[in-house]
Amino acid sequence: MKVEQLFTGCLAEMAYYIHSNGEAAIIDPLRETEPYIEMAKADGAKIKYVFLTHFHADFVSGQVDLAKKTGATIVFGPNANPQYDIHQGKDGEEFKIGDLTLQLLHTPGHTMESSSYLLIDEKGNKPYVFTGDCLFIGDVGRPDLAVKSDLTQADLAGHLFDSLRNKIMVLPDDIIVYPNHGAGSACGKNMSSETFDTLGNQKKTNYALRADMTKEEFIVEVTTGLKPPPQYFGNNVRMNKGVNTSIDEVIHQGTTPIDADTFKEMSEQNDILVLDTRAKDIYAEEGTVPGAWYIGVEGGFAPWVGALVKDINQKIIFIAEEGREHEVVVRLSRVGYDNTLGYLRGGIHSWKAAGHEVDKIGSISSVQFANKLKEGTIENPLDVRKESEYQSEHVVGVENFPLDNIHENFAQIDSNKEYFLHCASGYRSLIAASIFQANGVKKVTDVRGGFKDIKDTGVELTEYVCPTTLL
Repeated sequence: MKVEQLFTGCLAEMAYYIHSNGEAAIIDPLRETEPYIEMAKADGAKIKYVFLTHFHADFVSGQVDLAKKTGATIVFGPNANPQYDIHQGKDGEEFKIGDLTLQLLHTPGHTMESSSYLLIDEKGNKPYVFTGDCLFIGDVGRPDLAVKSDLTQADLAGHLFDSLRNKIMVLPDDIIVYPNHGAGSACGKNMSSETFDTLGNQKKTNYALRADMTKEEFIVEVTTGLKPPPQYFGNNVRMNKGVNTSIDEVIHQGTTPIDADTFKEMSEQNDILVLDTRAKDIYAEEGTVPGAWYIGVEGGFAPWVGALVKDINQKIIFIAEEGREHEVVVRLSRVGYDNTLGYLRGGIHSWKAAGHEVDKIGSISSVQFANKLKEGTIENPLDVRKESEYQSEHVVGVENFPLDNIHENFAQIDSNKEYFLHCASGYRSLIAASIFQANGVKKVTDVRGGFKDIKDTGVELTEYVCPTTLL
């Protein structure tokens, strides 16, 4: 028996590979298919099933392409009605994988089709349960992503309470809980950085599994403090219910090299967005194509693209470090941005060699920023962290302008003024600065090292408040 958790940090997502006696199954696969096919090939196994715990909102899953390539059967729980062939499992139904059995446990609440899968070995032991977004480590799935006119988030929370008490908490305390997401995902509000735990320990530490909690208390707990989900979530759910362009076609088109002159012509078209995906230090030092947005592939790349690029069908061309072009396209496709047209051949060096103009973001150190604050020579310092981060602790006199809401709030920005931006460590502030610049704000400066370094300069800070109390 082999059970392998496949963690993808950018999305805080966990897929699973299960193998026994020549047969394999995948639970909640990402968009790209090759990693799973190669794992099965290495084990001399045939992928028999692709199990989905629910229609994912924060990434586009790869079940259709994977089934086409392997002949595997796609399995969802009750209430799932996609536009492709599936086996719609029933509560309690069992599926054989070699000497193992996966039993479907219908656990609605996060969504109404949500299901967990209980692994039973050849001796009848129950070592693992794959809980999807029903139960996380330290949290449970948010109950507001599948709200319909006849079903409120309180209704969904009530279903989730019943699912946890009647299907999950009755399992052995030593069973390992394998969820679909960890800390950093927007599918919950208080997830742990741990990617698995025993059910017994979760009963002791997870607020939502408190033994004496009433359903009414549970509903209040899980629905309080929920922030609006990222705008791309609805698009991803729609894509996961339908048949999309094959991942191979998306990658083929997206990895088309574009010469500097053609890239310039395309970059000047109103319907094409240029993304600069290089490391932040390289981007800041070398400059970029005028009008480009910076979203570095080494950070929370895909979720930030999803949060900031409003049109899921946006035409995109991009700049990447040599050898990372394929990675950029794959990571865009994971959140449904399939309309990537190609990348700048030779990178920014070829752009400069062709004699084209380069834009740069101004930059100062945290010490320089602190000194300017003390001197009173900075008029428009902005903290672009999330509201909860800002409220927990910030520099006195610096306003909050969250990157998450930059488009909605941009009317507040005066393009004739100068702005100094910082985030926690310097990634988000560069994204924000690039969007400022692309929208006509020419005097914008990034504070290197962000709040993490600013705190050490001795500037006046607000009193610290634990972020968990702000939920």
